[in-house]
Amino acid sequence: MKKKNILNLIKYHTENNDEYFRNEAYEIAKYFDKTGDVELSEYILALLSDVNTFVPQIDKSDLVFFKKISPSKEPFPLPESIKDDIVGLIHAVKHNVGVNKFLFEGAPGTGKTETVRQLSRILERDIFSVDFSIVIDSKLGQTAKNITELFYEIKKMPHPEKVIILFDEIDAIALDRMNDNDIREMGRATSTILKELDQLNNNILFIATTNLFSSFDKALIRRFDSIINFNNYSRDDLLEVAEYILNEMLLKFKKAGRNIKLFKKIINLMNPIPYPGDLRNLIKTSIAFSDPDRELDYLKTLYKKINKDRKLQLKDLQKLGFTVREIEIITGISKSQVSREWRD
Repeated sequence: MKKKNILNLIKYHTENNDEYFRNEAYEIAKYFDKTGDVELSEYILALLSDVNTFVPQIDKSDLVFFKKISPSKEPFPLPESIKDDIVGLIHAVKHNVGVNKFLFEGAPGTGKTETVRQLSRILERDIFSVDFSIVIDSKLGQTAKNITELFYEIKKMPHPEKVIILFDEIDAIALDRMNDNDIREMGRATSTILKELDQLNNNILFIATTNLFSSFDKALIRRFDSIINFNNYSRDDLLEVAEYILNEMLLKFKKAGRNIKLFKKIINLMNPIPYPGDLRNLIKTSIAFSDPDRELDYLKTLYKKINKDRKLQLKDLQKLGFTVREIEIITGISKSQVSREWRD
């Protein structure tokens, strides 16, 4: 601890600068913790925690195995079946009854990680995501040791009720220990996670995501309080998600026009309709690459992206319910030419 910390503490107190005073006191507590005087550090933090307006920030420089993820600022559309599960998760966390470990399973692009960012905003918690590139080590036994140190970092986090721990794509280190194709090192890593999860502070919200649920270790599955399946999208759900994404994007492109009916017809040409992550990229690039001076040009760009493999003919589009005007918009072929081809 430097003299500057003491001088700042006195200065902020005399200035009645509550926020800076508490931040400085937190820095002093952190210094005592680092130098081994844990009791004094905890005493200072306990005094500070009596003031409800103060929540000390976790110093990212102290975290070796984590990176902080920003919350999402905009709502993310989910089908009712998944939304109900997420609402249940929120209620469980707010009731603070020890239901705090959740597994989000589903294909890539289904919104698992984005939903965690939404929860960060709704629950007013910081997200700390594990950096598996640091955790996994080629040295024998080191990965398991890193996992132990990782959970030690979690235990040292102040105000666990303000934290979400995210194991994004946890299958990187948590495969089935009984699988003959799995190397023993990963089996040891999974065993270490099992042990540490049993000791996890109930105030911490722990969320893991996986694309490989079928290969998951059964004992690890049992450690989670709830498993939420993000594959539960119907075709109608995905059409609604696509419309939501379009409306969100069009707010940023003022010259672009709306034709929701035609937009949905184009999206409906895809079989299957992609999950939200890929849908967002498809719609965003279609708008971004279109002629800004033609308000519906993005629909033509979108149609070309979707139709490049199918090569639908004009009569095919007619059978699919597209009008002459709609075909003119998405193909650039004049209405008169479309009408002539339809008659031939």
